[in-house]
Amino acid sequence: MSRAACFYIDGRWVEPTSASWFDVIDPATETVVERLALGNASDVDRAVAAARKALPDYAQTSVAERIALLQRIVSIYERRQEEFAQAMRVEMGAPIMFSRKFQVPRGWLHLNQMIEVLQRFQFEEALGSTLIRHEPVGVCGLITPWNWPINQIVVKVAPALAAGCTMVLKPSEYSPLSSLLFAQVLDEAGVPAGVFNLVNGDGPGVGAALSAHPDIDMLSFTGSTRAGVLVAKSAAETVKRVAQELGGKSANILLDDVNLQEAVTRGVAACFTNSGQSCSIPTRMLIPRRLMDDAIRIAKTAAESYRVGATTDEATQLGPLVNRAQFRRVQSLIQSGIDEGAQLVTGGVGFPDGIDAGYYARPTVFAYVTPQMTIAQEEIFGPVLSMIAYDSEPEAIAIANGTPYGLAAYVQSADQQRARDVARQLQAGSVHLNYPPADFSAPFGGVKRSGNGREWGEYGLREYLEVKSMVGYGA
Repeated sequence: MSRAACFYIDGRWVEPTSASWFDVIDPATETVVERLALGNASDVDRAVAAARKALPDYAQTSVAERIALLQRIVSIYERRQEEFAQAMRVEMGAPIMFSRKFQVPRGWLHLNQMIEVLQRFQFEEALGSTLIRHEPVGVCGLITPWNWPINQIVVKVAPALAAGCTMVLKPSEYSPLSSLLFAQVLDEAGVPAGVFNLVNGDGPGVGAALSAHPDIDMLSFTGSTRAGVLVAKSAAETVKRVAQELGGKSANILLDDVNLQEAVTRGVAACFTNSGQSCSIPTRMLIPRRLMDDAIRIAKTAAESYRVGATTDEATQLGPLVNRAQFRRVQSLIQSGIDEGAQLVTGGVGFPDGIDAGYYARPTVFAYVTPQMTIAQEEIFGPVLSMIAYDSEPEAIAIANGTPYGLAAYVQSADQQRARDVARQLQAGSVHLNYPPADFSAPFGGVKRSGNGREWGEYGLREYLEVKSMVGYGA
């Protein structure tokens, strides 16, 4: 039987109790590539029971044992990199070179980072006469999205394993192929039975059951703000810990001393990362008004240089959106930009030239967007850049902070100290100064309606730990 027809529970591939079926569609071709079994509350009950049973023994494993386990996972994952690259190409439309160079490496980069954290982390520390112990929070429910499938799985599974927790994973039904592969990797690495469990399903059928389950101690969710609110409400009934990474509408402030050619070109590239399907990318570019016309010219040239095409073509830079519903949403938001009076620089509604199948959106740039426009306030999740003019630095900061979101922000300046001063005033969980390389030890997460809690590195590990005070221990 196909792995897509099974769940991984208590160390075995098992059939669902009574599955419904979901067609996994290649968004580049609109063809069905797999039929996925979707679970229900009964399947969640089985998986949670397995995780609860495995918790006492796994929580007592040594740090050395957990490090060795993570190292085995890394080794097997690296051996199967091309399988993961092809899986993410097919399931969510990542162009093959992007999948190989960015989607896949995130898995082993985060795993190796967690190994480094675990090698130095102090699970016990003295505070006066009190001993502070960091203990596993317990059984964790993990709900992950489709846009960075392996990245989002690993930044939850790796710290949970490192902390001594057991878990039940519900990946997105739109990107199940890579998660099934990852379950095979964990199985081959010898993760003890019941420590890791996987139940495929949708939000109402499996996500809601995980959120509300009384035997789950923590729920980690990545997805839309709308869904995150539902998860938090459901989890509140059992007072479980909830960590959420939700939507974003990140501003990219270009100060008036930048190299405009470089800053705009790189800003377009950052906005188009993963075909625009990333929550932390800089989708609002804030430009000094006197530089706007030059910035428009540069952005137009940059956007029109992007190659849109088949995900199998190694020259393709932008792939399709993940599904028909997302394609329609992006088209609607592009139309709203036109209707509300933004200047359409390039792109627009419809398919890119030469493409008449798949869920491909045109690389789109709007200029003279005002902060109140829909495209300046709502997360679009497609290759769409909104350029906003400002007249002063305080105004730029106010515009940047003027959305309900606070996941990430970006500042570009020839003066690093000036960039730092602006960054301190931005309401965002992460602020990126002058397009720095990724730092996988830096905590990642948002403020306001972008969520709570942090992932990546040591801060990611701490999310899966409970703090116990043993008062009088040193008396």
